[in-house]
Amino acid sequence: MANEPGNQTPDTPDVSETELRGMKVDELRSEAKEEGLSGTSGMRKGELVDAVAKAKQEHAAGNERDDDASGSEPDDASDDVGAGPDGGRIRTGSETSKSLKYSQEITSPDEDPEREGRSLATTHHEVIKQWAESRGARPATVDGTEHGDHLGVLRFDFNEDTDKLRHVSWDEWFRTFDERQLNFIYQEQRKDGNQSNFFILESPNREDA
Repeated sequence: MANEPGNQTPDTPDVSETELRGMKVDELRSEAKEEGLSGTSGMRKGELVDAVAKAKQEHAAGNERDDDASGSEPDDASDDVGAGPDGGRIRTGSETSKSLKYSQEITSPDEDPEREGRSLATTHHEVIKQWAESRGARPATVDGTEHGDHLGVLRFDFNEDTDKLRHVSWDEWFRTFDERQLNFIYQEQRKDGNQSNFFILESPNREDA
């Protein structure tokens, strides 16, 4: 093993040069493109393998640095972009509702509804934040429903003329969303193609949202 050419990436087990060597040149170039590498059109297969492996190793090392950074809280949805502790996947339990079961799961901002009017569900922080901000909505809680120091019922303020909603930070909103193991069920568009503001927050354990 010590005499094998190229970087064997001993500290990053997810980066397998053996797997890369088994790929076709076109597949390697696609991998290189995904890693943001340029100037690969003239590379031979061995050079592509080394370049892609190195890029993947640096990518993996960068993720480890981000996770271990002093004071960072990668699972604590702040105003920074993030997927949340469940990677966007919906939470299920003994009381999972039919509306959740029949919703399309969205785990990335790059995913689109299968059709207009489709019921969607996610726990992905960035997806939820983008949905709200594209509608001019701000994270909020219903005043008077607090539980000690904990936020009460979570809502969004669509610039409504009401004094029942109190604005909170995205940090607070998502922290409560995750602590209560909630799912975000929503629509992007109504069946007629117009933008929809429909959403509900639901727990598979029937905890009050």
